[in-house]
Amino acid sequence: MVILVSITWLLKDVLDQNWVDAQVRDKGAVGVLLFVLVCCLLGSVGLSRQVIAFLGGYAFGFFQGFMLSMAAVVAACITTFFISRILLRTYLEKRFSVRIRQLDLFLHENTFTMALLVRLLPLGSNWMINIGAGVSSVRKLPFFLGSALGYIPQMLIFSLVGSGTRVDQFWQVAIAMALFVLAATLGIVLYRKVGHGKTLGRKLDRELGVETATVTQK
Repeated sequence: MVILVSITWLLKDVLDQNWVDAQVRDKGAVGVLLFVLVCCLLGSVGLSRQVIAFLGGYAFGFFQGFMLSMAAVVAACITTFFISRILLRTYLEKRFSVRIRQLDLFLHENTFTMALLVRLLPLGSNWMINIGAGVSSVRKLPFFLGSALGYIPQMLIFSLVGSGTRVDQFWQVAIAMALFVLAATLGIVLYRKVGHGKTLGRKLDRELGVETATVTQK
């Protein structure tokens, strides 16, 4: 993690529109590979997946930008998960045992469905979910598949926004924003209905306006 954070600091001026224009757009396979690798690296240490999708749409257009940013974000999820599980598990279990147990209870049963659900929510830290899942006893394959499917709505939306700014399409951006509100609302509704009293934390519940039963900690 120290190595990843150090590299990220060195790349702090990377991944803005000027960098994309200079290093990625119209650079062929080299630009594609560079974009995916840099986005995977920065995503694995906390860069927002929405930013990655936006820049993917800006650099490559809607469809290709969506596909490449999805590849980078899923790879970042897997990277953070395994770093947490292999290297950080003992330390984090001691420091954040209650929160990790809470996430474990939420994801353990029906891992695929719950991972999909938590990725649809408009609030919460994608990066911290990856870390917490890695430290917990969550099964990896259903978590990765559920996460990938849950990423799709917002990744589509922000790729659409990015491609719209590239060609100055106001209505394209406006439609994407409306779709974002719709996807966020869907995530909150599913969290209320499918959670069955499970919670990711009282603070998040308050922000989402969700009343959940208290989860018994074992």
